[in-house]
Amino acid sequence: MTGRVQRIPRGPRSALGTALVAAATCASLFALTGLVVRGSWLPATCVIVLVVAAVVAGVRAVTRSAWAPTLAGTAVAVVVLLVRYGAPPGRLQVLPDLGSLDRTLATAREGVALINASLVPMAGARPAELLVVTGALAVFLLADLVALGIGAPALSGLAFACMWAPAVVLGFPASGWAIGWTALFYLLLLALGAAPPTAHSDRGRRASVAVLASVSLIIATLLAGPAVAAFPGWATMSMPSFGSGPVGPMSLSDDLDLRESLGTRSGQVVLRYTVTPETAPEAAPQGDAPTPSPSESAAGDGNVTANDVGPLRAFTLTTFDGSVWDRSDSLDLTSWDPTTLLSSDPEIRGTVPDAERGTLATVQLEVGNMRERRLPVSTFPRTLDVPGQWEYDPARDEVIGRRGTFDGMTYGMRVQIPSLTKEDLAGADVGEPDDDGASLEVPQTAHTDDVSALAREITADASTPYEQAMALQTYFRATTNFTYDTRVAPSQSDDAVWDFVQSQRGYCVQFATSMAMMARTLDIPARVGVGFLPGDSDRNGGYVVSGQKAHAWPELYFEGHGWVRFEPTPAVQTGAPPRWSDPFVGVSAPAGQPDDIVPLPGQGSTASAAPGAQSSPGGAADDAQAWMPVAITVALVLGVAGLALALVRRRTRLRSDLTPERAWQRARRRLGAKGVSWTDADSPRTVVASVHEQLRTTAGAPLSGPPAEALERLANTVERERYARVQPDVEPAVLAGWVDEMMRGVETLLDDRSRLSDRSRRGVAPSAPRDGT
Repeated sequence: MTGRVQRIPRGPRSALGTALVAAATCASLFALTGLVVRGSWLPATCVIVLVVAAVVAGVRAVTRSAWAPTLAGTAVAVVVLLVRYGAPPGRLQVLPDLGSLDRTLATAREGVALINASLVPMAGARPAELLVVTGALAVFLLADLVALGIGAPALSGLAFACMWAPAVVLGFPASGWAIGWTALFYLLLLALGAAPPTAHSDRGRRASVAVLASVSLIIATLLAGPAVAAFPGWATMSMPSFGSGPVGPMSLSDDLDLRESLGTRSGQVVLRYTVTPETAPEAAPQGDAPTPSPSESAAGDGNVTANDVGPLRAFTLTTFDGSVWDRSDSLDLTSWDPTTLLSSDPEIRGTVPDAERGTLATVQLEVGNMRERRLPVSTFPRTLDVPGQWEYDPARDEVIGRRGTFDGMTYGMRVQIPSLTKEDLAGADVGEPDDDGASLEVPQTAHTDDVSALAREITADASTPYEQAMALQTYFRATTNFTYDTRVAPSQSDDAVWDFVQSQRGYCVQFATSMAMMARTLDIPARVGVGFLPGDSDRNGGYVVSGQKAHAWPELYFEGHGWVRFEPTPAVQTGAPPRWSDPFVGVSAPAGQPDDIVPLPGQGSTASAAPGAQSSPGGAADDAQAWMPVAITVALVLGVAGLALALVRRRTRLRSDLTPERAWQRARRRLGAKGVSWTDADSPRTVVASVHEQLRTTAGAPLSGPPAEALERLANTVERERYARVQPDVEPAVLAGWVDEMMRGVETLLDDRSRLSDRSRRGVAPSAPRDGT
């Protein structure tokens, strides 16, 4: 028997084998939990693997082909992937259409870019989930084919090992429970393949021994590991390590493409800062800007928060070609006085902070895992004290460094928070920024006139630039008009703004760009700012900003006020808009909602990833809606498969999956009902002799003719299947015919014996046999 490939029979054992392969695959997924933040990707992947496993097991139950179950499972897996990840944004789709493949491939490309750019652990966004699901399905189908189709369950462990490769290469250990469960299911699969299929009387004992041995091995390994590692020499041994953690520090992308869907973004901390309110400087001479101590925090209302300081802007974008924002660094950079204000408003720039022009607050910042040449600063006028070689771009109000930020770097600002209100802007005229008209340029596309007409329609009732800006912001923030969605539908034209207002779905870059472009068509200078939303409270008096806070917003220029921020992205992603653009300012907020808590953005930024906000609480509902077409599709597939299975089984009368071993067991059961039996210790050859002897004793004669030949052929075939290198290839119908032929001979012998017994009891002499003459 050496060198012979094992075969796992069909039937319940085969279904159990597929279930063990699926369980081992799902357990292997936990090897990725150190690389990807736990989320919906884990249960989603397990559900899809189990669905495909059910299809594979069902197909294997009705066919002897080694490849048919794998091909059927692959087809179902492709359909599920196309339905779940290739559906048009915002539309329910039960069956794939012609564009499903393109959308799925686009999502996969986003996932690859996301993995290349993200930090560890990266957020489990939709593109990453697609790659994980695809990998898990490939592992399951390969392991199932090797273990059950080819009959080499030991080699299936190589497929499971693929799920551990990323964690091993990057040096992020997985949970010991993940290793234990995967090993347990793998050992049970080996035990299933090694157990003799004919062991009826010992089946329970053999199964118990296999399970107990597998569990004992796992427990012994987990318990002995720490003890063995304590011995000299073992503690210094380790697996090869090709990585040590994060792929790299985060940076913001400055080439925002409105046609690209938003990839997930890093959840690692990029900034930490504190906000301390200041008292008004008393008799401070010109040019002297004293820095208060933390004890001087009772100034004003004593409740200056991160929301009051506002977003931290890294850079601005002005040039747009209809689809992509383009940026080129300015050569007109200057130094500055750390005691005077930097501002986009020329009238304020260079002056000292003045409490009469707004609330003063000291902001101390520490950089985390972020590498950025543009320093995140408040959008409000601020002083800036930062070590290193940094220069100021007055046209863009940006601070640019030669080296850039680094982990542990600290800098400080004194922010002059203006008391700007809607009343201040209501009568303000459009200003003229010193940018040679760049902030008024509108790209010429096939739909430029359509965008302009829509902007005029939205602002038809507005009489001032501020009212026009408010009308645009209200239009975009209305949930009845637009839905926040990180997936962008494929472009339909050369104008990304027009595509966005037609699809009515997008993320912050689409909202900010569309409002800025429409404002320009109304002759209001506009640009887009990129940075981070206010940090979340750390409950210790400070604030934390993660890469998930990356965001983009429009800024419009007003005379006497400079660049003013607006917020068209829906409130569920960004919180309330600035107080000067909040139509509900002064209205009491719902009880139990602290003002300093901003809803977490759901998609943070990856290294070199476009900014955006995270999925809203409605994201769970969106995900549930995404599962609805998958559930419907799976239900249809399983329903059709079940009907086909029932028809096939009815037509073949359970013969299509008949193997020599199963035919032998069927013959054993049918003979046992007639009083003819044997033990598991009997070989097929001894069984033939035993059947003849039992029939001679019971019926008075052994089998002869075709029934005897059928018994011998069946026994020879079973013997070859068990012990020969080359497996017999006998059609199920032939096997069933042998069993039926043999049973007809047995029943004839027993019926003749029964008739003779009846005649003897009645005293009737048996008739003489006819000789045919």
